[in-house]
Amino acid sequence: MRRYPLPAMGMLGITALALAACQSPSADAATATGAPDSPITIATLPVSDDPTQVNPVEALVDLLEAETGREVEVTDVPDYLSVVEAIRADHVDIGIMSGFPSALAVNTGEVDALLAWEGSDDPVSTCVVLEDSPIQTVADLEGATVAFADQASSSGYFMPVYMLHEAGLEQGSDYEAVFSGGHEGSFAALQQGQVDAACTAVVLTEMGAPVFPFADGEWRAVGESPAMEIMGTVLARQSLDDETRALLQEALPRVFSAENAEALGAYGTFAGLDVTIAPEPGAFASFAEIAAVAGVELEDLE
Repeated sequence: MRRYPLPAMGMLGITALALAACQSPSADAATATGAPDSPITIATLPVSDDPTQVNPVEALVDLLEAETGREVEVTDVPDYLSVVEAIRADHVDIGIMSGFPSALAVNTGEVDALLAWEGSDDPVSTCVVLEDSPIQTVADLEGATVAFADQASSSGYFMPVYMLHEAGLEQGSDYEAVFSGGHEGSFAALQQGQVDAACTAVVLTEMGAPVFPFADGEWRAVGESPAMEIMGTVLARQSLDDETRALLQEALPRVFSAENAEALGAYGTFAGLDVTIAPEPGAFASFAEIAAVAGVELEDLE
């Protein structure tokens, strides 16, 4: 497996995706090769730097190479929106995304949803506080400083912001939001006393170390968000050749089987879920209301 770093491409927020959708990829950009027998390229976010643990990106690559018979190359990017831009600009073939950045990306009309993992009835997000915190309910977060993972994160931003909204708390007026750049950053900020709460995915709190650094008795969960109709997608560049497209749509559900959940680590969130192949853009319509609560209008990103 070869890995390449890719900078954030100057994307400073959700609005940058809208601007990128109005631009054409530069003529001299490094693009994916597109040949049916060429390496499959995938953009990923850093998942874990713990040297004592098997990196789930490496497990993902090994499984995908075994299922496709093709080499897989990984490009590291710093945030969700950089994954979308790497795909849109033909730098990589695919990226694995949660529901909201997928909805935002598909709505631009410049990337394809290769497949989607259907949601369950389980809550997606919660907010974590330290055990000795006076915060007991979501309403107690009024006046608090709350860490969110990323402005394009489903479980680390959109869903908990909606949960706080439903409790009568609005971002900016009732609580202060800070963005840590990822779930691990949110946990670190909470550990160091920089924030009062860290909002994250329920599934991450269940995984334990090294993904979730708090031991039993050190933390509490406050509140639960609603479920999501689509938990995540594999996004693909529109220029992806038909042979590779079909190969991935056949291989990826096998890679993300329930038996591979442990090896996939954080990616195991999607393991064993029902899959829809090539979902229509309308499948993401339910995300609009929740996105609007966070100040993002999906229709503005066409």
